[in-house]
Amino acid sequence: MTLKLYNTLTRKKEIFKPIKSKEIKMFVCGPTVYDYSHLGHAKTYIQFDLIAKYFRWKGYKLFYIENITDIDDKIIKKADLEKISWEKVRNLYEKCFLEDMKELNINSVDKYARATDYMENILSQVKRLIKKGFAYKISDGWYFDLNKDEDYGKLAKRKDLKEDDSVSRIDENKEKRNFGDFCLWKFSKPGEPVWESEIGNGRPGWHIEDTAITEKEFGEQYDLHGGGIDLIFPHHEAEIAQMESISGKKPLVKYWMHTGFLKINKNKMSKSLDNFKTIRDLLKIYKPEVIRYFVISNHYRKPLDFSDKTLESAKNSYERLRNICETLSDDGKISEKYIKEFEKEMDDDLNTPKALQVLWKLVRDEKAEGKFQTIKKMDEVFGLKLLEKEKIQIPNEIKKLVEEREKARKNKDWKKSDELRNKINKLGFVVNDTPKGWEIKKEGM
Repeated sequence: MTLKLYNTLTRKKEIFKPIKSKEIKMFVCGPTVYDYSHLGHAKTYIQFDLIAKYFRWKGYKLFYIENITDIDDKIIKKADLEKISWEKVRNLYEKCFLEDMKELNINSVDKYARATDYMENILSQVKRLIKKGFAYKISDGWYFDLNKDEDYGKLAKRKDLKEDDSVSRIDENKEKRNFGDFCLWKFSKPGEPVWESEIGNGRPGWHIEDTAITEKEFGEQYDLHGGGIDLIFPHHEAEIAQMESISGKKPLVKYWMHTGFLKINKNKMSKSLDNFKTIRDLLKIYKPEVIRYFVISNHYRKPLDFSDKTLESAKNSYERLRNICETLSDDGKISEKYIKEFEKEMDDDLNTPKALQVLWKLVRDEKAEGKFQTIKKMDEVFGLKLLEKEKIQIPNEIKKLVEEREKARKNKDWKKSDELRNKINKLGFVVNDTPKGWEIKKEGM
């Protein structure tokens, strides 16, 4: 079957053909580690994790890198606020981010690349841009001159920033030649982190780290770049301008993929609206697989509206699916019919909502053979752990209540049996009677 992906650069679905046959080099913009990761991170990184898993499922050899912005104005500001070093801020929130990713079963990334580990490469790129005449120096650093790049704006289908644009991280300096010019190398102020260089002691601008990382790891051109839709302009546009100006080769990236916005109760997530939700907040209430199910129930390019109602609906659907899967036995067969249906939907620009429908159709098909192995194969992509046995710690108090209930049932004391079941439920556990005997689970599992 033929995989088609929507390419932001061309604004259409295209047959996916990597530069080197079955090899894919993929880069996705990672977090700036100055705070706990939020739901927007969960949406984007779950969706790209699923994309990566599907590439491998299809037999591609994938090298997947995600950067970590570990030096930035926000990190410095947080360090000043908490009166600790910027390294401590970076180390804490990087650790928390990686823990959150592990919890969400995001395990497809081959390398998390810290910006500060590529300082030599960053400086090399800035120096080459200076030498080629694309950069100029003003009081606070070296800037990219947009007038020198006729192609700037080709990804976003626009040419420049306007002063009323609500775009984050615009480098402000009245000395700039053009409003949209962006900083390549910032001169460090007293007390700020600093790297020594003959072009001036300082630190990197935001955009330059990504092209420095990909040039070092992938070369001057590669297959696929991903990120949230809000990064198209100016961040991804700046990446293109930098690397294509250095190499003279076009395009920098063959395919650009972008995930849709996340909203909370139909509003943009922000701390000022008091609707800012961290992944950690959510994991206190919901299982990681419920969050994954919620995210992949929606197409990656579409906006996703988070609310208690939508997540509860996802939780109920996931639990029903999981409960059905728990009853299945392995007959050693696999349904080629359902695998082909699944692949057909996924090949259509990673249509996960329809691929999930195929999975539901399979579990409800009373005549279908090979359900266990077919679900196992699909779940290599979904990452929902549908067939994994969950290990739970059952408190002694619950075990005693279950034993008492079993005695009541043997004595046909149904009233006492029901009372004990209700007591168990109130303590957060569910007891089920099966032909093989009773089993107990945590509520919500």
